[in-house]
Amino acid sequence: MNKPWFGRMAESLRGQQQNLFDWLRSAPNAKQMLRLGGRPVEALDEHVTVLQKAIQQAESQELGICSVCHEHVGEPWLETNYTMSVCIDHLTGEERRRLEAELELSQKVQRALLPHQVPGIAGWELAAFSQPASIVGGDYFDFLQFRDGSHAVIIADVMGKGMPASMLMASLQASLRIIVPESTSPDQILERANSVFCHNINLTKFVTIVVLQITPGSGIVRYANAGHNAPLLIGPAARSENEILSLSPTGAAIGLVEDARFVVETIDVSAGGTILLSTDGLVEAGVLEGNEFGEDRLRAELMRMRNASPADLVQGLLRSVRTFTDSRPLADDTTILACRRTIRL
Repeated sequence: MNKPWFGRMAESLRGQQQNLFDWLRSAPNAKQMLRLGGRPVEALDEHVTVLQKAIQQAESQELGICSVCHEHVGEPWLETNYTMSVCIDHLTGEERRRLEAELELSQKVQRALLPHQVPGIAGWELAAFSQPASIVGGDYFDFLQFRDGSHAVIIADVMGKGMPASMLMASLQASLRIIVPESTSPDQILERANSVFCHNINLTKFVTIVVLQITPGSGIVRYANAGHNAPLLIGPAARSENEILSLSPTGAAIGLVEDARFVVETIDVSAGGTILLSTDGLVEAGVLEGNEFGEDRLRAELMRMRNASPADLVQGLLRSVRTFTDSRPLADDTTILACRRTIRL
């Protein structure tokens, strides 16, 4: 575990503690009694003590030190239960089963939030892959529909990892599933998302999002990019990496600026052309070892597989990354979407 992670944990815990104090100061006695289920307000003292101890441990980078082997128990476990002070290998059988059941539930909840299948869009073929770096993650992708029936292909990256990022991701998903059906263009979606999340207490950093608007039977794609890695568009006749088009940001990431504005750009995707969207985990694979996969390598792989189906392209990129990293676990959440314009309608 590293110093920034401890800092994020301390900040999150202090926020929880402050929210509790604010509630105690503002809530009428009757409301406090109601929320406490009849128990005296002094019953909160123990929870405040636990929070304060965890804050102090996070600040001194001692949070999560195993009382048996004196090693850190690991980020995924602490993000699920910040009071954990015994490595999973040292838990009793019953304790281990209970923890594993909780983690399995977290994974199931996150998997349930993401689409289980790609939509059928006339004239298009799509494929997707998403994998969190830890138990749960902050990557998000979705397939929704605008008010006029055109399709929204969305990819987003909540800056951060683990449970806090996954919780914000879930909130983002819920919001977009309300916003998109009421919208007519990608910029409207991003502007409304920014107004919802810009001052959200759970937004510790920011969120990057790309929204594609695809009309069935048409190669015209409208898009807006809120500070996300530039999607790449490659045509089937591309002869060099210089002919791969970057769909660069058209506005700032969600939560970075006040009164954000987003420009909509339009591209014409010819038959056989492919748009590749991804999150940081793809290009930054291997960064912890000092040699990341990088965009140049991604462009070279995209050039090599420019005529592949979306499913084959996604799987081919994953094989390339695994070869590059010697199959080491990915350091960041990784999501890949491929959208290919087909000839058949």
